[in-house]
Amino acid sequence: MNRDLEEAKRVFDIEAQAILDLKSKVSDNFIAALDILKACTGKVIITGMGKSGIIARKIAATLSSTGTPAIYVHPAESSHGDLGMIAKGDAIVALSYSGETSELGHLISYAARKGIPLIAFTGKTGSALGQAATCVLDVGVKEEACPLGLAPTASTTATLAMGDALAVALLKRRGFKSEDFAEYHPSGSLGARLLTRVKDLMHTGEELALVGRDEDMKSVIGKMTAKHVRGIAGVIDHEGRLMGTITDGDLRRRLDKSVNPLQEKAADIMSLNPKLIDINEMAERALFVMENHSIQSLFVVESSRSSDKPVGLLHLQDLLKAKIR
Repeated sequence: MNRDLEEAKRVFDIEAQAILDLKSKVSDNFIAALDILKACTGKVIITGMGKSGIIARKIAATLSSTGTPAIYVHPAESSHGDLGMIAKGDAIVALSYSGETSELGHLISYAARKGIPLIAFTGKTGSALGQAATCVLDVGVKEEACPLGLAPTASTTATLAMGDALAVALLKRRGFKSEDFAEYHPSGSLGARLLTRVKDLMHTGEELALVGRDEDMKSVIGKMTAKHVRGIAGVIDHEGRLMGTITDGDLRRRLDKSVNPLQEKAADIMSLNPKLIDINEMAERALFVMENHSIQSLFVVESSRSSDKPVGLLHLQDLLKAKIR
């Protein structure tokens, strides 16, 4: 077992070093590649055979999700009609560690005929691919993690890392924001966090309990129990502005101090200065406020109107159900 663990660590060391070695290779060519992709008015075509093709698909997916439309084109299929997917205004990123992958030949020639810029990811910068490319990104490694030196391991890891570096640098150039990312991931947990606002989850109208400051506690408790969101009531003045809140916790604490709390008024028991959240605030922000102040509910207001009149109520369970975490 120890021998197996040592082998795993050896692989990690080799692949980690392959990535670190890329730092010395990031120079003017990297900037040129960024310039090409930033100036691209069409889509980015990512291509590669075998293991390089798998990495190419991942790079295409990363670019697409970070603001740069990209698709994977199989190099062998390209010469059977798929070259029609590539047009002026596009840019091509071709992956081949040897730089001599024969299936890339027709695609390289097509790019030259159409004047389409070609970015090469290769470990052999002097190869046919390297010489044909508009700019070359060197992803060469000192050794593969495969003890036979046959299976692409460190080289594919390095190629993927270079693709990630290009995508992230391009993301920053574009001023791409988390909200933009969420637009492309509406079904994921990140999309839920970054797209969902308080107004999308809050309870309104008859679902929440609002009581007057002079209302007796027997009536208040009845409303707190009957409403959809139980265990909290908002105390409002005669103009409908929120003055305070009454929670189950306030009631329990009052029982220790009062002989008959049911005969008291809402204003006698309410907690002042309740935490509020704006209707247009991100739901993730509401979760932060609740967790930071150890509370389970927030009354919702419209700050744009400078109003303290509650328009809704948001409960912790609403955020958890919506997977805002």
